[in-house]
Amino acid sequence: MGASGGNFNISSEEYKKYDKEIKEKTRDELFDTEVAEIIGDILAEYNNRDNEAIERHLEKIKNLLEDEFGGVIDLRFGGSVKKHTYVDGLSDIDVLVLVNKCDLSNMSPREALEAVKRKIIEMRFNDIKNIEARTLSVTLTFSDDKVIQLLPAIKSGNGYKIATEKGDRWSNVIRPDKFAERLTEINQFMGGKVIPVIKLVKGINSQLPKSQQLKGYHIESMAIEAFKTYPDDAVKTPKVMLKYFFEKAKDIIRKPIQDRTKQSLNVDDDLGPENSNMRSSISATLDIIFRRMKDADETGDVSRWKDILGA
Repeated sequence: MGASGGNFNISSEEYKKYDKEIKEKTRDELFDTEVAEIIGDILAEYNNRDNEAIERHLEKIKNLLEDEFGGVIDLRFGGSVKKHTYVDGLSDIDVLVLVNKCDLSNMSPREALEAVKRKIIEMRFNDIKNIEARTLSVTLTFSDDKVIQLLPAIKSGNGYKIATEKGDRWSNVIRPDKFAERLTEINQFMGGKVIPVIKLVKGINSQLPKSQQLKGYHIESMAIEAFKTYPDDAVKTPKVMLKYFFEKAKDIIRKPIQDRTKQSLNVDDDLGPENSNMRSSISATLDIIFRRMKDADETGDVSRWKDILGA
């Protein structure tokens, strides 16, 4: 007995449809692979932090301050370095200068900042290009273009006191570790993919006009808000998650986000109340970025993704 083979017959139209589906699937896979490689290269560049150079800078600063003000000065990373969201070339390096055990602790925050700045200027470090005393920190720009912000702080229980917004007194106890713990929790729950997405967002943010740029801490807070509702069955790749962030961010930006560190009421007080003109303007910008990503995916255009990412 021989098989008729009738069940294996396929019409010309069916074959064309099948062939088209295979070609589209192959095209989509090649497109996703190429974009993933571009993103991987960008993240590798962002992660290229020269730890040895930074440690040398900090050790020199620590020794100088201890010699001048006595006692022990403890330097601890804060900001994006502590949260692993640091982007080389885009992020400043925040360092808490714990002054509990030296003469600086008897000064007001403003006096402590001026004393630190004055001493560093007196030492005339050849590798420091610029020194600037701001309200909360002394900002040092080194010849290797590393920017380190020194924030005098007093350890208090499980938190710290830094300068208030006006710089005239020490703040209430703030808990930056609480925010870092929440960000770590979300990142781990998402398989370690949230931190890379935050770095990519910071890179895109740096290309926007200054008036539209968000603070790094604000971007991190928005990421927590966005990814705590990420669908369980959704793909967890940087490209997909980056698009998801901007889709959600355009709505998240419209409302103030409570500051988990307790340093201020909200992390984005500078943007005004809910649905302010500034929030609406930035929301529109974030929506444009999301739509550009969506169009790039729908057309399979790698060059559009390169433009968005600034590759």
